Amino acid sequence: MGNTEAITHIGLPDLIRLQADARALKLPSARPVRSRQAGLQRSPQRGRGMAFAEVRLYQPGDDIRSIDWRVTARRQEPHTKLYEEERERPVLLLCDLGPSLFFASTGAFKQVRCAQIASILAWLALWSGDQVGGIVFNGQTLSVLRPARRKKSVLRLLDTLSEQQQRDNHAPAQDEQSAQTRLDTALTEARRVAHTGSRIFVISDFLGISPETGTLLGALARHNAVSALRIVDPLEKELPKRGRFAVAGPHGPVWFDAGNPRFQRAWHEKVTDHERRLAECFRTSGVTMAEVSTAEDPAVTLKLLLGPGGRIG
Repeated sequence: MGNTEAITHIGLPDLIRLQADARALKLPSARPVRSRQAGLQRSPQRGRGMAFAEVRLYQPGDDIRSIDWRVTARRQEPHTKLYEEERERPVLLLCDLGPSLFFASTGAFKQVRCAQIASILAWLALWSGDQVGGIVFNGQTLSVLRPARRKKSVLRLLDTLSEQQQRDNHAPAQDEQSAQTRLDTALTEARRVAHTGSRIFVISDFLGISPETGTLLGALARHNAVSALRIVDPLEKELPKRGRFAVAGPHGPVWFDAGNPRFQRAWHEKVTDHERRLAECFRTSGVTMAEVSTAEDPAVTLKLLLGPGGRIG
């Protein structure tokens, strides 16, 4: 995908060019991918979903589990239910471009990774014959793009991703309560927009979770296949052992001494507490979560997460 070092924004032309990465993901793998990293695929035995087609007389070789016992009893002859694979379904991408994603210590900003991941998934879904839509939200705006099976719909989504990541990041910083409301509002909106059986990806750093987030995710997952893609930065996992660093704050840069034991201890406690709450959130909702680092090429990460053939179903 080219060099993405120090990228703070990504424009529409670059998001369109990610078709190449999506096309590479579609190529079938020669053998199953074996990885310890948590994937986003459900069991392949379940497939993409089967729609009822008709009932006909039982024939040798038919699966006895498909026998329609009511019709069999009524007609006194064994009858089998026939199903056909569902070829089209909505794919909904929830894209968090809030203030906390305007950050990275390496690679590309979280908001850039979010836009890149959403773009690749959108192209994959379109080429799979699925409807594509999204909910894009930042510190000020929430845009809803209903799923449709047209290239124009994907381009509109990419244009929204490009526009929102560049428009509001210099708006006044929001407090923690606002961040929580933003994510929960998007999840609530997704329940209204999503049709039963949709494939939903929630792409965020999940720093803005609230006590209600797990419940909202669980409600969304009750009738849809939901996966969470958490964008993380290496600095969030472990601070440097020493040195003075600056991070953005609501009133300008905030400097900290990484070698200060009290600061290290306070940081560790805050990170530990958030990780605990996040684990509880996903445990409660039953939603699969996988991580994408700001330091890594998202196309490579998605290849591991999606599995052989780049299937998102």
